Amino acid sequence: MSRELRVLNNPPTTRPPRGPKPEWLKIRLGDPSNQNYVLKLIENLNLHTVCQEARCPNIFECWTDRTATFMIGGDICTRHCGFCAVSKGQATPLDPEEPRHVAEAVKTLDLAHAVITSVNRDDLRDGGAAHWAETVRQVRRLNPGCRVEVLIPDFNGDEEALNAVLDAYPDVLNHNTETIARLYKRVRPDANYRQTLTLLERAAARRDRERRGMLTKSGIMVGLGETFEEVVELMKDLRSVSCDIMTIGQYLQPHARRLPVERYVTPEEFARWREVGLELGFKHVESSPLTRSSYHARQQTDGAGE
Repeated sequence: MSRELRVLNNPPTTRPPRGPKPEWLKIRLGDPSNQNYVLKLIENLNLHTVCQEARCPNIFECWTDRTATFMIGGDICTRHCGFCAVSKGQATPLDPEEPRHVAEAVKTLDLAHAVITSVNRDDLRDGGAAHWAETVRQVRRLNPGCRVEVLIPDFNGDEEALNAVLDAYPDVLNHNTETIARLYKRVRPDANYRQTLTLLERAAARRDRERRGMLTKSGIMVGLGETFEEVVELMKDLRSVSCDIMTIGQYLQPHARRLPVERYVTPEEFARWREVGLELGFKHVESSPLTRSSYHARQQTDGAGE
């Protein structure tokens, strides 16, 4: 074991933080003209973005750069994660025009790297996998030079559904672990830690079997009660299934009905996780208080040497 891994100490347990957020969590508002441009485009095409639905703290920075993460499958999720701001309940029918509209938005924004995610659609037999695949195909058809990153749900462990998405040849296959195994029942009550690792393992195995250039990726939130070493153990689990890229960011409570923040993790700890991750063999680790799955997504894959 390296010196870096030996000297890491677990942070002290604290009560949920009160008062203002620390200085390192303050955000810049950016250029409102570009933000309004993206908002108008999204509204005109009847699209949703995870930037809005998940109340992402980076929305002003990303929209200033005319970047958005598209959320397909509607804006109502069939699961009940303790951290997520997306609305829960009975899902609406899929919009057959949505794949084309996403492709048109990517073209209008002239994106070199498009990120697409979705709500969970456990009401559908394939979890929405066919809709996913069609969206990727439409984006590719209209934007042949654009790299496509998909941030997919677990499809309840359905390998056929995963393969349907992989058949559309995304450049990056992302599925978030979200938190450590010990906290799954509280944070992701409808998901399974081992099932998440299996999905990533299957994607990497097919990638290697077919000799694709696809990267696999996963991310977590911290500040929910995990220890430093538990995050390191999760990182080892991800590397054991050949995960290439990892993101680590601070959990921020989106509203009062979601899980409270247990503590604000310091920038120094995020930097240490990044060092450990690179030592473990990740091609890229994006680790900072404001990191989210799609934050600096293009730079993440550039850094991974795709």
